[in-house]
Amino acid sequence: MFDEIDNTAVARAAGGAGGSSLPLSQSQSDELRESFLRLLTTQLQNQDPLNPLENAEMTSQIAQINTVSGIEQLNDTLKLITGQIDANQALQASALVGKGVMVPGDRVLLEQDEEGEVFTTPFGIELDEPAENVQATITDAGGRVVSQLDLGAVDAGVSSFNWDGMTAEGEVAAPGAYSVTFEAIDADEESLNTETLNYAQVGGVTPQDQDGNVKLDLGAIYGQVGLDDIRQIL
Repeated sequence: MFDEIDNTAVARAAGGAGGSSLPLSQSQSDELRESFLRLLTTQLQNQDPLNPLENAEMTSQIAQINTVSGIEQLNDTLKLITGQIDANQALQASALVGKGVMVPGDRVLLEQDEEGEVFTTPFGIELDEPAENVQATITDAGGRVVSQLDLGAVDAGVSSFNWDGMTAEGEVAAPGAYSVTFEAIDADEESLNTETLNYAQVGGVTPQDQDGNVKLDLGAIYGQVGLDDIRQIL
């Protein structure tokens, strides 16, 4: 008489205990199902009348082959969902081209036109909790303090600010690149963790890499960043 069907191959294909999940092609899956049904039919035809195959055993074997089929259908569904996510990510990234964004960094740029008007890039801070008071310090390339700004209370999350380009002496700072740092304290005058943000403009989008990630091109100064690096869109 025939013994109970050996479920090792089925269990391995289904990712059961003792085996790893193995991807099956459609033809392999069809062949596995046909083999299973043929073996099950043969077993039922040749089973010992005094020791018939129990319903629970047969149900377990059918459940295993259905699990394999279900995993394949789930994988196909996940591939479709992943494709839609990737497409939406690329579309979202392309919509940012030409826009200003806040990303991790401490750079502040100052420019002055021919008429003497001063332009500075925004800077920002990200806080995990509200701050009772925040102070920003602007330093030049040599590390010298150019200006200090008392920003007062700042809510948790991302906040952006502007520097008027004036030094502590009330003069217009020289055009160029500066750095900004923050000191934030809570109501108990305890220091808070902060992340400093700087402004950049999205110039283009790099196609998805091998991991499916889209990169935003922020120019030669800031390079490329991912969508997860964008803290605020201005």
